[in-house]
Amino acid sequence: MNTPSVARMYDWLLGGVENYASDREACAQLLKIAPSTQLLARNNRAFLRRVVRTLVTEFGITQFLDHGSGLPTQDNVHQIAQRIDPNCRVAYVDNDPIVLAHGHASLQENDRTLIVQQDMRETAKIREATEGFLRWDRPIAALFVSVLHCLQDTDDARDPAAVVRAVAGQLAPGSCMVICQLVSEDLAVRDGVTQLMDVTTGGRWGRVRTEEEVRRYFDGMSIVAPGLTDVVDWRPDSVPPPKEHRPTDWVEWGGVALL
Repeated sequence: MNTPSVARMYDWLLGGVENYASDREACAQLLKIAPSTQLLARNNRAFLRRVVRTLVTEFGITQFLDHGSGLPTQDNVHQIAQRIDPNCRVAYVDNDPIVLAHGHASLQENDRTLIVQQDMRETAKIREATEGFLRWDRPIAALFVSVLHCLQDTDDARDPAAVVRAVAGQLAPGSCMVICQLVSEDLAVRDGVTQLMDVTTGGRWGRVRTEEEVRRYFDGMSIVAPGLTDVVDWRPDSVPPPKEHRPTDWVEWGGVALL
């Protein structure tokens, strides 16, 4: 409770109540460095809703693997998907004990949801935990929505790009990969946020990256229109704001690809 959690900070930024003083204090510090943070969190949630709707209605996806799902809030993946097709199955992956406790309480009556208590980098263990729940021989949408910036760069299989490749390598043809993360072309913002979050979360943070670094996560995949972009421009429900009215400090950036 005394150490800020990325999941609980995100909950506060979305207007939730499942957070503590330490999370709110960390958010206040973060907003000083990147004032648009709360707007970005809401833009990201809207992107998630549009992506899930699109995957179910246009691509026929009925299975979802949500990495780093965070605290249950309004319009979780299963709620969005099951409104369209009640047979959709969603496996949520997280290793935050508070997230897991809330998730079990919220989802225990829905037999087409599963919570996996696991580090998202443990791809083999996640596959084992979801066997029998997900059909791995059929298309699955793997979601890494606003979460890869929580992972540190390494020179082994725990590197974010390596994790994406490992998950993609297990998915059946016709599957989808959804990735977005916080990016900035401003070095001061990248370094300032990264340093703050690394200290406040006790090392549970990775790095704010550049657009080009995120683009490389999609190597070898077929990018779905409109391509990789600021998430507000990904198939918006209404006219997105003009460039002059957008954040200049950082954005959520990414898109969807077919495997």
